[in-house]
This record gives sequence, C-alpha cells and structure tokens, in this order.
Amino acid sequence: MNLQLKSGALQQVLALASLVVLLVTFSISSGNFFQFSNLIGILLSTAVIGVLALGSTFVIITGGIDLSVGTVMTLSAVMTGVFITFWGLPVPVGILGGILTGALCGLLSGTAVAKMKIPPFIATLAMMMIAKGLALIISGAKPIYFTEAESFANISQGSVLGSLIPGFDIPNAVLIFFIAAILGFLILSKTIIGRYNVALGSNEEATRLSGVNVGYWKIVIYTLTGAFTGLAGVMMASRLNSANPALGAGYELEAIAAVVLGGTSLSGGKGTIMGTVIGALIMSVLTNGLRILSVPQEWQTVVVGFVIILAVYADMLRRRKA
Repeated sequence: MNLQLKSGALQQVLALASLVVLLVTFSISSGNFFQFSNLIGILLSTAVIGVLALGSTFVIITGGIDLSVGTVMTLSAVMTGVFITFWGLPVPVGILGGILTGALCGLLSGTAVAKMKIPPFIATLAMMMIAKGLALIISGAKPIYFTEAESFANISQGSVLGSLIPGFDIPNAVLIFFIAAILGFLILSKTIIGRYNVALGSNEEATRLSGVNVGYWKIVIYTLTGAFTGLAGVMMASRLNSANPALGAGYELEAIAAVVLGGTSLSGGKGTIMGTVIGALIMSVLTNGLRILSVPQEWQTVVVGFVIILAVYADMLRRRKA
C-alpha cells in the first residue's frame, strides 16, 4: 500500500512537472501564450474535457472503461435542448434533465457490466452507438438553439466572479469545473463510494468475498460517471448556446488520456482527482500551444496520439515496478 501511495504521489509530481515544462516551453516560443485572454481560453477549453475526465476517473479506478462519455455528453446536451427549447421547461429543470440523462445512460452501462457480465469495453461501446443514434434521431440531425433561453448561455459563458471582482472575468464553466473537481475529490476520498471504488479496482474478488455487493457498487459508479458526463453536456451546450448532435466523437479519448496522464492506472485500484485535473490541463495546454505555434490541425492530432501512447506506456512501467 505504501509503495502504491508513493508511486501515485510520484506520478502526480511528474505530471505537474510536465505541465510546468509545457507552460515554460510555449511561453518562450510565443509571447502571446501568457496573455490573460489566452490563459482564460485554456481554462475554458479544459472545463468540458475536465468534467468528462473527472467522471471517467471513477470507472477507470475500478479497472473498467467508459467509451460512451463523448456521445452520452452529446445526448445529454440534446435532451437539455429538448427540455428547454422544445418543451419550454425552466432552465434549471432542463439542466437537471440533462444531468439525469447522462446518469441514466451510466446506469444502463453499469447494469450491462455488473448484471449481464458484458465486458466494459463492449458495453460502453454499445452505449456509445446508442447515444449517438438517439441524439441524431431526437434532434432530427439538426442543432437545437437556445435562442429563447437567454440565461442558459451564462452557465458557461457568464462570469459570477467577474461581477463580484471587476476585471476578474473567469467564465462560469471554469468555476463549475473546479467545483466538480472538489466534489469528485470528496466523493473519492471521503465517502463509501470512493472506498469501494478503489477496493473494486485493487482486488474485486477479495472485495466480493468480504461481503460487498460488487454489482450494486459498479452500477453506482457507472451512474456517477454518467452524471458527470451529463453535466459536461450541459456545459458544452451552454458554451455553444446550441446542442449539436454531431459533436462528441473523440472526446472520450481525450478524457481517458487526461485521466491516465494524471496517474490513474488503467489496471485499476489507483487514481486521484487532483491528478486528473493536472492531466486535463496538460491536454489543453498542449493543444493550445501547438495552435499558437501554427502547427496544422492534423499534426496536432498526431502529437496528441503520441502523448496518449506515452501515457499508457508510462502506466505499464509503473505497474511493472509496483
């Protein structure tokens, strides 16, 4: 256990060091990098992927995977649009509906994994396709705009801190991300969900033999991941002021990469919310820095792909040493 704790702490230090190196490198390469507007842009781009990564952290700690978070995020955004724009429900009700849509998808994925014994990769791959199809069907394959709900855009684009502290115009989406991170930290470190989450990933059979209802807690964890995914969908819809059913594909890979970069092991049993936050920032800083350096979009994708390979390889090396 002490070895695992030391390994996890070391990985967080390495991840933070990598983030600092990226910040210094891009600031030297371009004088525009450390401009306030660009830093705010980095934080804003981190918010949605970061919330997705927070949810994915819980599933990956169990030794599972959720490939559906990208399209479930899209479906949650679409359902938020249906509740607010089509049905005319109040904005808070629509937001709750979007989050519950994600939680329901997580519940179904968790049930498939825990009760039907379908491997997480296959169960969530199926949910990915289901969510993608439903988003297109429900929206009529067209974006849903929130033109009549003016306050909805303020969820991500507004600035509560800016209204309280003039000049401190940090978007609400960034604030929501950090609040979600604090909530995730408390759940993982201070609640029974977090304890069983780590226990399942460390040794599922031993956890079962100790009398824990493993199936029930797996469903709870996948549902929790779905709720975070639903929140990300609401944030994305608010940021764009529309719910586009074509978005979402590929987000799950960035979320998983952020989780692994932050030190969460793909084999389960180890991971932290703080590490995931750092991993999400690394992904955003890398993408933003490459864009400022005028690296073509296709090469940005190649670089991110190599980063994912290196992150997974580093995780394999850590497991071998442990």
